[in-house]
Amino acid sequence: MTVRGIALMIVALLVPLTTSDVGGQVVAAPVPRVWDDQAIASLELPLANPIGSPKHVTSDYYYRIPVAPIYKSYPVYAPGSEPPDYLARLSAADPVVVWDDAGHQPPLDSDADWIRAGEIVFDAPVGPATMTLKDLHDPAWLAASRWPVPGDGIIPVVRYVVKKKGEISLEMFACATCHTRVMPDGTVVKGAQGNFPLGRPNAIRLRADARFWEQLKPTIRATSAVPWLTPDPEQPIDQMSAGQFADVLDAIPPGVNPRHRASPLYPVQIPDLIGIADRRYLDRTGLQPHRSIVDLMRYDAMNRGILNGGDGIANHNGFIAADAPRFTQLPEAGSRSRYSDDQLFALARYLYSLQPPPNPNVMDAEGKRGEQVFQRERCNSCHTPPAYTNNRLTPADGFAVPQDHRRKYDILPVSVGTDSALTLATRRGTGYYKVPSLKGVWYRSMFGHSGWCATLDDWFDPRRLRDDYVPTGFKPYDRQTYAVKGHRYGLSLPDGDRRALVKFLKTL
Repeated sequence: MTVRGIALMIVALLVPLTTSDVGGQVVAAPVPRVWDDQAIASLELPLANPIGSPKHVTSDYYYRIPVAPIYKSYPVYAPGSEPPDYLARLSAADPVVVWDDAGHQPPLDSDADWIRAGEIVFDAPVGPATMTLKDLHDPAWLAASRWPVPGDGIIPVVRYVVKKKGEISLEMFACATCHTRVMPDGTVVKGAQGNFPLGRPNAIRLRADARFWEQLKPTIRATSAVPWLTPDPEQPIDQMSAGQFADVLDAIPPGVNPRHRASPLYPVQIPDLIGIADRRYLDRTGLQPHRSIVDLMRYDAMNRGILNGGDGIANHNGFIAADAPRFTQLPEAGSRSRYSDDQLFALARYLYSLQPPPNPNVMDAEGKRGEQVFQRERCNSCHTPPAYTNNRLTPADGFAVPQDHRRKYDILPVSVGTDSALTLATRRGTGYYKVPSLKGVWYRSMFGHSGWCATLDDWFDPRRLRDDYVPTGFKPYDRQTYAVKGHRYGLSLPDGDRRALVKFLKTL
């Protein structure tokens, strides 16, 4: 049974029912309780160095965190696309609360309603943007940031929000910020691997104002520090100048993210959320098993914004990220914010509903030959149809698999030999990488768990193993060349077979 099937079974049979008065009728709504102490305690795999494995807050603390109201938000237009008097009209608009825990909520009468409500959560920003309104109205800034602009002129990763009449705030860090992709034809795909260079606004600001570096450092330490390792892998960042750290951010291409609990030095390829219902582990490092819709809700609760989620207040061997710059005290619950369980349920339902864009790649004779190569080379042993993943974990080089892990988790007996830093030297590091799904690779980019290769052709180029190779995707900021090691499968094929294999993969 797929994860989707298990999820629907659990929703139907096991979760408690709450009731709400909708249109004069009492309607049953199956909303699981997200923060269950026993479930949260065993939610994640242990970290590669288990000393740093997080101890999460209690359910009593979590449910004392206020639910942040979701306000109506408005599109941000690129220069030349904004309607006349648009900002003036927004300045005159009254604030509108779309969803809170005080009686405001969208319709939740049907499955379709829950999915539409989940899209509201997906799009809702949770924090101030890293750029200004002046920046977004400046064509030179937009060109320097290299952000793609859809055909309708709307920049999808930021939103205007009116929380007080006469005041317009520019906000981002919604799910949509990382998981919105602008296609070559200018259309937008929600839930896909995003393709916005999210670190570039801070890089531009650092080069314009070196003083900003002192303000940014506590946030970087909060998102990336691994203080129980000696030396802390993030220590080099502390010694950098503003310009050097701007170089670090500029080295991270669109589709790759220095997300919290990872590192700007070891960034993560942004995942495609389309088809997530069929994936058994979440995160490149397989950090969290995904057994049901409730697990996805818990993952979303952990990862709300940058440090707003539940894992920002987890205790990693005495290090609490949200308590910058001390990093030792649990913040007061009232100083935090969270999604409600209803909002998380709607968001998970929306993510399960996402569908891929139409695939322009047709299965022709060369594609069929590539499928034969795929089967002959036993690629399907790891990338097993129909999900094109066996949903297992592969240990990183240098990680000794604990004996009890082989009973608890789905672990392959071999390593594929890719760079181990992300999974051994970050707070997301479990010692493993998950086997990714190959579905939808035709519209994705930046392959490998840190996004070293921009295209499939680059990934299957045997020259990437050489020390003089120049990656087309991510490479460390201080390197001119960088060998992309590991996952040698397909690299020794004849050129014709390799082209046919890529052709087949693009049909998935």
